[in-house]
Amino acid sequence: MKASQLSIATCSLFFALTGVFAQTPPSDTTLTANPVFEKNCAKCHGKTAEGRHFGGPALISEQVAAASADELANIINNGKGHMPKYAGKLTPQEIDTLVRQIRALNKK
Repeated sequence: MKASQLSIATCSLFFALTGVFAQTPPSDTTLTANPVFEKNCAKCHGKTAEGRHFGGPALISEQVAAASADELANIINNGKGHMPKYAGKLTPQEIDTLVRQIRALNKK
């Protein structure tokens, strides 16, 4: 009986870890292909990150390009204007990846 409980616990842990790592996109993924962006950001900033009328501003702009990584992370973590805060909703790694991808998008 104990072996089956251990087996169930091991499988549960495996599936939980798989779920956590499946949501963290590879760092070479583009912003618009990042599942975290698609789920949390695209509805306001647009699927192409070029903003939406009556929604979030474009993430491809001179203003965003001029922002530091810390400023972008702060906005994502704490929100700004109508944007909700994502601290506690996204992992620090997910936020770091979004910041890196937003900055890369503005270097093109």
